[in-house]
Amino acid sequence: MSKLALLGGRPVRVKPFPGYNTIGKEEKQAVIKVLDTGLLSDFIGAYGDKFLGGVQVQTLEKQWGEYFNVKYAIAVNSATSGLFAALGAIGIGPGDEVIVPAASMSASIIGVLVYNAIPVFADLEEKLLCIDPESVRQRITSRTKAILAVNLAGQPAALDELMGIAKKYNLRVIEDNAQAPGALYNGRYAGTIGDMGVFSLNCHKTIQSGEGGMVVTNDPELAQKVRLIRNHAEAVISGMPALPADISNMLGWNYRMTEIEAAISQEQLKKLSVLNQERIKRVNYLNQKLSKIKGISSPKVRDGCTHVYYVQVLHFDEKCYGVDNRTFVKAIQAEGIAPNMLWGGWVFPLYLQPLYQKQIAYGEKGCPFSCAYYGNKVDYSKGICPTVERLYAHDLIVNRLIYPPLSQNDLDDIVRIFEKVAENIKDLRKQGKNERGN
Repeated sequence: MSKLALLGGRPVRVKPFPGYNTIGKEEKQAVIKVLDTGLLSDFIGAYGDKFLGGVQVQTLEKQWGEYFNVKYAIAVNSATSGLFAALGAIGIGPGDEVIVPAASMSASIIGVLVYNAIPVFADLEEKLLCIDPESVRQRITSRTKAILAVNLAGQPAALDELMGIAKKYNLRVIEDNAQAPGALYNGRYAGTIGDMGVFSLNCHKTIQSGEGGMVVTNDPELAQKVRLIRNHAEAVISGMPALPADISNMLGWNYRMTEIEAAISQEQLKKLSVLNQERIKRVNYLNQKLSKIKGISSPKVRDGCTHVYYVQVLHFDEKCYGVDNRTFVKAIQAEGIAPNMLWGGWVFPLYLQPLYQKQIAYGEKGCPFSCAYYGNKVDYSKGICPTVERLYAHDLIVNRLIYPPLSQNDLDDIVRIFEKVAENIKDLRKQGKNERGN
């Protein structure tokens, strides 16, 4: 049994793992074609022919709608912008509450604050790791306006149940589908089941154009509002033949996608299915191998759904090993896996961030938390979402090394690293005790 690299031994892996690169000759040719036109963006912030953008943007929107079987697809410059536009389109405003998951990328939540509304955090499902419908039910008040469901890590949330809750209480549902493009929920694409869905084309995602995002909906009024918010709404509506029935939140933003990003995204969309299958294949292999190591298990996949694995999330049994997940992961990283490729925990419980603990966003007066239109006190205290807090502090391990061109030898090295740390757990436990001075 070789000595842990963390304790001075030789690491399992010295050579870096290959990076993820989905850009090929097709994307390069598409970019050159756009450059040859000299037209890198073709939006004008006024109502007319150029209000909807150029040829590449509109082509991407058409192809995206056809691929995901939705009536309207609107290209934006990031998924963050898409979330802001979606929340604005459903009329979120001062005094409203939006129920959000306690663990996600922070941008999933910030859009609520952008419109001076209040995020109310719901816990996650312990085994499926998406927003817990029962926790959502417990948090509904007369101020609740919407539910923001994040299809986390590549797994669809309990969308039918969430839509049922929304129907009962007359709420809107927005899906943050940044991490689950192409995942299926009972035969339908995740991101297309709520009132609106938001996709990401950020450089870290399964398909990408550097930055970029897509908003989809089957509602023509919501689609029109998203397009307005995307492109200087306040300057546009005065030139429209007829004003929208509701012009609230029609402020002047610039969330427009460029022609180059749209051209790249068209080629990337063609690759989505194959890239998802490559990820699923690698995760299945790792899950099968790692399941033989005591105390390591993979989360469940929701019945009737496909998981497209933005990342592989693993459960770690702290009691089995006598060390916490971060100590275990520190030993794994020392064996040759970069910290940005594998880490302990999932996402820090968002409500414990300083913004929410101090309840201050705009200026120094505590808005929107102190807004007179709200007139309530929101609870962001530690303990409000116990499942999220426990998963973060003690349970989860997140692995990003699941993509092509990782070979079976690369995957076997990952398995060997886990096996080595598990076999040397007594030494790791002893080292931890020595560091604590007991």
